Amino acid sequence: METTISGIQFALILVLGNLPCLLGGAGGLADIYDSPVARKGAGLPELARGPQTFPEFVPLHSGNVTTALGKTALLNCRVRNVNNKTVSWIRHRDILLLAIGRYTYTSDYRFKAIHKLMSEDYLLQIRPVQMDDAGLYECQVSSTPPLSHHIYLSVAEPYTEIVGGPEIYLDEGSMMNITCLVKDSPEPPNYIFWYHNDKSLTYDSPRGGVSQITEKGDITVSYLLVQSARLSDTGTYTCQPSVGLPAVTNLHVIRGKDPEKWLTNSANGTQYFTYFLLLTYVLLVLLVSRS
Repeated sequence: METTISGIQFALILVLGNLPCLLGGAGGLADIYDSPVARKGAGLPELARGPQTFPEFVPLHSGNVTTALGKTALLNCRVRNVNNKTVSWIRHRDILLLAIGRYTYTSDYRFKAIHKLMSEDYLLQIRPVQMDDAGLYECQVSSTPPLSHHIYLSVAEPYTEIVGGPEIYLDEGSMMNITCLVKDSPEPPNYIFWYHNDKSLTYDSPRGGVSQITEKGDITVSYLLVQSARLSDTGTYTCQPSVGLPAVTNLHVIRGKDPEKWLTNSANGTQYFTYFLLLTYVLLVLLVSRS
């Protein structure tokens, strides 16, 4: 069940933010309040604690985030001088409380609060990311008045296509060059795999003569090169990047006009060549009989 901030919950966050001062750091709250300043100053008279510091955000390390659909989004909020205050994450569109300190406060298993002891970074992890996760998120410090920093999450949906698909025709014996494009990805894919009829294609494939060239950029291009196309190369080819959905095309290798190639480039070459000889013999017999 989702949790939305109410007036009572907000007041509770503020109270919790000041409770360690009253308890001298006791009460089992060390998992939330772990600022080195708070630890050293707990239980001491105010004058003995030195100059008072106030929480402040570090925008350079608390920027907007763009991630690919289905991947992991990591939102970081860096806060200095947290002292005995809490840092919370709130989803802005529905005022949903997601995390307080190191504790995840929502039942959605995709969200996770991450915070290492003595660190100024308060992270919110979303895995896997969905399209409706895009939007504004608020990092809030329980000071009086509360301090807020907003981070926008953009979710990109990479698009994969094979140039010339979905049907490609190629002459027997020619060089096969299938080109795959990966567009609209926030970063180049880590890898691109090629498959022929669900079997992986690599430079050491039994087929031989296979190579792959990948050029990474705003649009990543992968070339599948296969020497001397054979009839057995006919089939379904899949380009599978590490981001986004795969692209599929059907390749048709067209038989050459030279009958001698039928024997070497087809599993049934012998049978076809025999039919050719038989047909030639019948035609010769008919021509002789008519003369």
